Amino acid sequence: MLRVGDRASYTKTITAEDIRAYAELTGDKNPLHLDENYARNTRFGRVIAHGMLTASLISAVIGTKLPGPGAIYLEQRLRFTKPVYPGDTVTAEVEVVEFREEKGVVRLRTDCLNQRGERVIEGEAVLLLR
Repeated sequence: MLRVGDRASYTKTITAEDIRAYAELTGDKNPLHLDENYARNTRFGRVIAHGMLTASLISAVIGTKLPGPGAIYLEQRLRFTKPVYPGDTVTAEVEVVEFREEKGVVRLRTDCLNQRGERVIEGEAVLLLR
């Protein structure tokens, strides 16, 4: 049974290969994610990972750890606070903030932090449990 305060996390190093594969899979071939020459002239100074690639680590936690298999997204709010660069190690963290057992609905805090402990995504999810 879920309890308020329950937590889980998943950590992954984002590689240039991950970024290229995500671009191929989704069709999002924005040069900011793929072209070093283009990205060098942006505020980021080099290529960055797609925000939704990084956010997908949250889905990995939700679908495999907390609440786990069978959970279905009803809602996800995201705020992208810092860029993620190839080579960054990102930890997605989820925490139960509300559980309505009678309705089978859980609300989670959903954050991603880089290897320096800087928050790169902050958010909240609402899920329907099986």
